[in-house]
Amino acid sequence: MTTPRQRLEEIEESTLAPYAAKSSRSLGRTLHGPEPDSFRTAFQRDRDRILYSKAFKDLQYKTQVFLISEGDFYRTRLTHTLEVAQHARTLARALRLNEDLCEAIAYAHDIGHTPFGHVGEEILNELLIDDGGFEHNLQSLRIVDFLEKRYPAYDGLNLCYETREGIARHATTYDHPDVPEEFQPQEQPSLEAQVVNIADPLAYCAHDLEDALNAGYLSMKTVQKMENPLVQRVLDRCRDKYQGLEEGDTIIQARLLVRTLIEETNIMVINQTGANLAAAGLPTAEEIRQESQPVVTAPETDWLHFLALKRHLFENVYQSPQVCIMNEKGKHILRRMFFHLEKRPEMLPRTYKFRFDQAVSRREKRRVLADYLSAMTDRYAMDLYQMMFEPYEKVMFGFRDL
Repeated sequence: MTTPRQRLEEIEESTLAPYAAKSSRSLGRTLHGPEPDSFRTAFQRDRDRILYSKAFKDLQYKTQVFLISEGDFYRTRLTHTLEVAQHARTLARALRLNEDLCEAIAYAHDIGHTPFGHVGEEILNELLIDDGGFEHNLQSLRIVDFLEKRYPAYDGLNLCYETREGIARHATTYDHPDVPEEFQPQEQPSLEAQVVNIADPLAYCAHDLEDALNAGYLSMKTVQKMENPLVQRVLDRCRDKYQGLEEGDTIIQARLLVRTLIEETNIMVINQTGANLAAAGLPTAEEIRQESQPVVTAPETDWLHFLALKRHLFENVYQSPQVCIMNEKGKHILRRMFFHLEKRPEMLPRTYKFRFDQAVSRREKRRVLADYLSAMTDRYAMDLYQMMFEPYEKVMFGFRDL
């Protein structure tokens, strides 16, 4: 009798494009062997395993741009991740790619992120510069391969090769991992991995713009005066679609602007990628990997204008005095705790203390500290800092084993 999984795999074969990744053709779970399932495809199981992981849950209390302590109405690393997944599903559906694989990669792409956003990654990389460094994509891979503890037979989540490849080869402005040899035989990763690579900046540029408008770092007048053809095109479309936009509530204006920006950028990627695929003769998934350049792209001129918008956000939001102060707080907290725990490892929770004691070299011991600190949420890192260094802060009921 045909199982639900087999029927789903048949649907994939008949409906997805020849260049899409098919669950039935996955290289499989290359770390700990196959685990048959009668109801879900291989990539659906990967998505579910990531969704239920501790590292995914903790993203709700990790910084995107504004510290969690600054307010509850800004994006967090979790809401960013969900928006990346939404962009990726939109692109995948339009291009007839494997949505489940896109979603799995998107859910996992930031689970290795530190507290306090990219500055947390920067300070850990600085501290470990002579011990292998720290890069959040490789930490994400380390989490799904080793650090998550959910199964008695092995460590990690035992994900499929294609999902792990998408994590290891996630490449954007903030992502430049040294790809492990396991994932280097091909010029390009799967189209699904490429989709997540471009969905990430599309998502954070749009939602950071909305947060910046709502927080008062930017105004609608500032945006309207930007000499950026992409922004002006989005504004024109917004005015045509929503009459009386200039007279509306500022929050509504920001939402409509960002909604239109999301639509416009998704469409430009879908159209350009479709043209790229047609020019390549609608290649197979295997042939895609031999391409010298990514196939999932936007029109070159539009992409330059998009990058100019990103630069504007960087200069006027990410480098604003308030955000810089938030960033310095996070760096100070992580730096001081790292050095103190290295000197006093008996302050580590029992699981990390055990791993620290088992580590032979200084490099391995410092990696344990990085695992511990990077796993923290912003809130826990700030609470633990208080417990460690403030004499009147209570410890008995605040300390826990990550």
